[in-house]
Amino acid sequence: MTSLPSQYEIRILGPEHEEWARAICIHTNLFHSPLWPVVYPENKIQRAYQTFQASHYLMKHQIDSGKSLGIFDKEYQYKRPESAATGGKLYWNLEDENATESDLAEQMDFPLVSIAMAYDGIDELDMAQIKPLIAKLPLFETVYHALEERDQRDPASWKPTARGQVLMRNATNTVRSYSGCGLMRLLAEEMMRRSAAEGFRGIQIESISPAVQKVWSNPPAPFKGTIISQFHTTTFEEKDESGEVLYPFRPANVNISKIFVDLQS
Repeated sequence: MTSLPSQYEIRILGPEHEEWARAICIHTNLFHSPLWPVVYPENKIQRAYQTFQASHYLMKHQIDSGKSLGIFDKEYQYKRPESAATGGKLYWNLEDENATESDLAEQMDFPLVSIAMAYDGIDELDMAQIKPLIAKLPLFETVYHALEERDQRDPASWKPTARGQVLMRNATNTVRSYSGCGLMRLLAEEMMRRSAAEGFRGIQIESISPAVQKVWSNPPAPFKGTIISQFHTTTFEEKDESGEVLYPFRPANVNISKIFVDLQS
């Protein structure tokens, strides 16, 4: 087991981190994901602002659970003195549509560098409050629906019946300048260990990243990862009202999967 370098520490995310976590999630997904910037190549800045606003409920739900984790850089060098005074700050101006991707990155002046969002499966999401996010990223709903359709399990075989049984993972993102350092894997494995120690029997995660799929489908012993359902963006098809076959995820080229990690032997 590789340990976390001393430069970093893992902490449970609190309400004070919600905007930071949301910015990391949106910036990573809208500009650097193998899926979203490919299927939505236009108006990325405007879409980033819109999804930032629309994802508040989803991120807050997971932070309020007390199950979401973050990696903080203890040696982080603040870009602005006013950020240091408050321990970090996000400077996005949601009216500035002339901003660039690098501008948004520069305006993320805080020590949170990687996130693993999660919530107890007994606390189901309020889909009505997810609709504004789906409106900005319609294929977000398609991803989950397609994975659900391909899931052959009996719901009674895995769904939680009480608190503390199944953890639902949603959003794994690392600040671009910290990517490639193995932080996602270290955070994932820490979440597995913590959840097992708390008595959870499993964690479910949907992945649109080859690296995330690799980590969660091949967890460290004694945990066991299983790919429950999957599809590839180049071959996924659906029919419109006239019966014409469409390929909504092209030209993205990535395997999308749902993974379940058994924590208790």
